[in-house]
Amino acid sequence: MPTLNKGRLSLLFLSIVVAYGLLMLAQENNWLGLGTPVLIPLRIFVLLIFGYLVIQKKSLTAWILYSMFVGTEIGYDNPEVAIHLQVLSKIFLRLIKTIIAPLLFSTLVVGIAGHASLKQVGRMGLKSLIYFEVVTTIALFIGLFAINLTKAGVGIELPPPPPGETLVGQKQTAEEVILHIFPENIAKSIADGQVLQIVVFSILFAIGLALVNEAKRKPMLDFTESLAEVMFKFTRVVMYFAPVGVGAAIAYTVSHMGIGILINLFQLLATLYGALIFFLLFVLLPVALIAKVPLKKFINAIIEPVSIAFATTSSEAALPKAMENMEKLGVPRKIVAFVLPTGYSFNLDGTTLYLSLASIFVAQAAGIDMSWGEQIVMILTLMITSKGVAGVPRASLVILLGTAASFGLPVAPIFIILGIDELMDMARTSVNVIGNCLATVVIAKWEGEYVEPADTV
Repeated sequence: MPTLNKGRLSLLFLSIVVAYGLLMLAQENNWLGLGTPVLIPLRIFVLLIFGYLVIQKKSLTAWILYSMFVGTEIGYDNPEVAIHLQVLSKIFLRLIKTIIAPLLFSTLVVGIAGHASLKQVGRMGLKSLIYFEVVTTIALFIGLFAINLTKAGVGIELPPPPPGETLVGQKQTAEEVILHIFPENIAKSIADGQVLQIVVFSILFAIGLALVNEAKRKPMLDFTESLAEVMFKFTRVVMYFAPVGVGAAIAYTVSHMGIGILINLFQLLATLYGALIFFLLFVLLPVALIAKVPLKKFINAIIEPVSIAFATTSSEAALPKAMENMEKLGVPRKIVAFVLPTGYSFNLDGTTLYLSLASIFVAQAAGIDMSWGEQIVMILTLMITSKGVAGVPRASLVILLGTAASFGLPVAPIFIILGIDELMDMARTSVNVIGNCLATVVIAKWEGEYVEPADTV
């Protein structure tokens, strides 16, 4: 059979996705009276065609996309099987997490001590922080306006908490927020997945290394350069398992919550997704255009890490591939190594937007009418408390509970959000990755060190 060209493959991919979605909706809503015995074979047939196209495309991204649909099918039709597949997604996430600390350490040390002056690091850090704060503040206010526009939480009947389960919000003081940035034990920081603490340790270590003489600096630089190259190769090996891990994650999610949950909380989901799309189109896209980012090459570079982030709801899972692809896109390693991991703590666009939206949703669901002044104070609080949450599982939930405690809001409405948190997490995590990848290109251009590649990533 002849090989299909890229244009026809893309069109067929889109047609297959639409066809599969329509068949799923037909079964969910009993359209045309078509029953399960008819629809399941039809969907499997569509997936077989999809599989053939994936083989033709010969792309890891295509395999990841295909695995998401296979996972959906398994989770929907065989939930008793899918519920046990979570172990595969956990294996993938564990493998990814083993990469994070050595990759961050090696690339940051090489970037600061090996290829950049300390003066440039300070300048780059200041530029990054200014950019991060401006963009995340805009994201917070977009979430605030979106939830006030749709009023998704108004009129909701609060369900009782699940038996034996309680949510307790813990208010964080300013001192605790500041202390959380600095590691007391780097081994503990690595074990706990504290990305910001690893970054702080790596930066201080690199500065110390840069201050010693050449004879003492060279052996450690050689070691860290070698470690960085090994970890990139390690990442490539682990990525071959990505389709399995991603498919298993989707299968478990669908079996655990069911497709019908989308209908129950459609307004809240639509508010979040609409706000995130608005943010992408009217904030990140203009930033990219102003900075003259090559959009086609940039989109090609982020497809794979974003698809991993979407399926696994983990920014960490996408970090190694994002770093590799940004470097291929023309961003120097020293900038990728500094901006991308730092952005995982200070530039969580999707998470900050979600937190502002969810906090007001909690107030609406509880029947509490907050003034605009009170809402703005809450947003300013979130600007601080949302920093450094990327490396903590379900960290947005912790921040949400802390915010509820700080402003005297009940935690009962948070149980509503928990039901669809994974579906919301897919979107906000994807936007986190897109925002951080864009930040690396913007800072590289701001520093005058971006070199556009001749070939597409």
